Amino acid sequence: MPSSEERTLTLLIYLLSFVSAIIGPLVIWLIKKDESDFINFHGKAYFNFFISYAIYGVIAWILVFVLIGIVLLPILGIMGFVFTILAALKSYNGEYYQIPLSIRFFS
Repeated sequence: MPSSEERTLTLLIYLLSFVSAIIGPLVIWLIKKDESDFINFHGKAYFNFFISYAIYGVIAWILVFVLIGIVLLPILGIMGFVFTILAALKSYNGEYYQIPLSIRFFS
């Protein structure tokens, strides 16, 4: 079971993403990734999620021109919000969680 500090830091990785999409989570992950496998796992999971959903967002934005993206963009936004909250809660509970539809850039 991860320590309380590890669980709090992984929670912050996800919650700080609402304030600063990259900087806050990146700082925590880079500083603590060598000290904790749990933090390293969640840091990688967050950045896999961030990059994947950024790619999906660009594709959906391009598809706005053929009207499909008008439907996809709000769905993608809701999924990103819900999965971030879910990942934050699961990490705080000490669980290893992979966000759905994330491409594994970092393994």
